[in-house]
Amino acid sequence: MIRIDEIYQNYFWPHVRKDIRNTRLYYCDPPGSTDPDHLMNFGQDSPEDCFIYMHDQEPVHPDVHHSLFNKVEQENNSLHEWSGPLRSAFVHSEWNSEFVNQICKFYNWTPYYYFFHGWAALDWYRGYDKSLLIQHPQDRKIKSAYISPNRIVGGKRLHRLLLLYMTSRHGVKNSFVSFPKICPEENVDVIELARKRFPEYPDMPNHLNSLNLPWNFPYEEGHPMHSCWLSLFDLCEQSAVHVVTETVFDGKRNHLTEKTFKPICLRMPFVLLSTAHSLQYLRSYGFKTFSSLWDESYDNESNDEKRLEKVAQLLNNFDDMSTGELEQLYRHSIPIIEHNFQHFYSGDFENILWKELNTMMERMKRDFKL
Repeated sequence: MIRIDEIYQNYFWPHVRKDIRNTRLYYCDPPGSTDPDHLMNFGQDSPEDCFIYMHDQEPVHPDVHHSLFNKVEQENNSLHEWSGPLRSAFVHSEWNSEFVNQICKFYNWTPYYYFFHGWAALDWYRGYDKSLLIQHPQDRKIKSAYISPNRIVGGKRLHRLLLLYMTSRHGVKNSFVSFPKICPEENVDVIELARKRFPEYPDMPNHLNSLNLPWNFPYEEGHPMHSCWLSLFDLCEQSAVHVVTETVFDGKRNHLTEKTFKPICLRMPFVLLSTAHSLQYLRSYGFKTFSSLWDESYDNESNDEKRLEKVAQLLNNFDDMSTGELEQLYRHSIPIIEHNFQHFYSGDFENILWKELNTMMERMKRDFKL
């Protein structure tokens, strides 16, 4: 098990110091930050020949992160009397990413991939399989179609707002949905976000206004939204399906976070609102999805708007089901749920990640051998 908050100092830097000499290791601190002022590094005072930049926690947004990438490049150029370092690595957590390719081509960096958020989920959700917080699937009484927690709904996560619009127009009758009125990321009313960002849906502001947001589940004081631990146990054990509204929705890439592993650890089936082929990407790590129970063709839809419409239609179908139908749907999903739960907690998933991580480091070691 890797302690994710110590991964740079306790895994990467010891490997670099031992096997990739004369190399500086860059990362951002605190975790999750991408402000250029938060750029940190391990290295010596004297100039190194090479550098490795860790951009493994956050998605790659060239329009947002250009100043950060420029600072990485400028700091390394300033260490040299020549035109730049001999080797430059860009470590990321996006599979088949057009944006990673774009950045690496522009800066002449070499990309290296590993699944950071898989390690984060293993660390953050460890031990829940030994607790009594997660009710066994056979003992659950399903009352709700789906649960959909949402907190940040602006910025690069407007797909969550659009999903709410598409599902609530149909009428969310028997599902647990949380949704803020003021986006905590931009501090902007979601009605204003709709008016500015979605002119193609002119009725959207009025419709959102009619919803009387915020929606806070059944909790008057709001509800917990955490990355590094599980919650909402009571509502999850009543819900047939967990709707994961991932951080990244657009672009040719796959970038899944710890959010995808919450329903796996909570022993729930899930629908994944993310980039195209995200279910396929998840299956490549040994997990199973639910095409035997419902239509997962949304995963193959490359058009973002059409993919979102397909997900919304699927959720509306769930919401129209009777309690008996939802109970039956959940019962049929139990073999897949249990496979995913065991795969996550048995060590099988960790073994896949460990092989992937060490293969990446061996490749980097060979590439940096001068």
